[in-house]
Amino acid sequence: MLARAKAKYIRGSARKSRLVIDQIRGKRVSAALEVLEFSPKRAAHHIKECLNSAVANAVEKDSMIDVDDLVISKAVIDEGPAMKRIRPRAMGRAFRVIKRFNHITIELSNAES
Repeated sequence: MLARAKAKYIRGSARKSRLVIDQIRGKRVSAALEVLEFSPKRAAHHIKECLNSAVANAVEKDSMIDVDDLVISKAVIDEGPAMKRIRPRAMGRAFRVIKRFNHITIELSNAES
């Protein structure tokens, strides 16, 4: 592991975000950024921000690093807490609405390792 970035308490379900993160796991950073740029999923924007943060962390850690050699070695989406709300329904009933959060973790390493 060369650098790591975490984005916590991101709105959206972890299941939907995992669809996007599975597309970029193991790829080079430049290829992953292209995939995220043109992805129609809402989670792609947050994952792209986290990936850019990981790249910035790698450059800050070692200024001589070549960004083109970085590979996404680990990319994980974990479930965060869920807000529970009540939605009124017919005949005095109440249905529960669950507003989900997730946590994004991205680790970068060199291509040769």
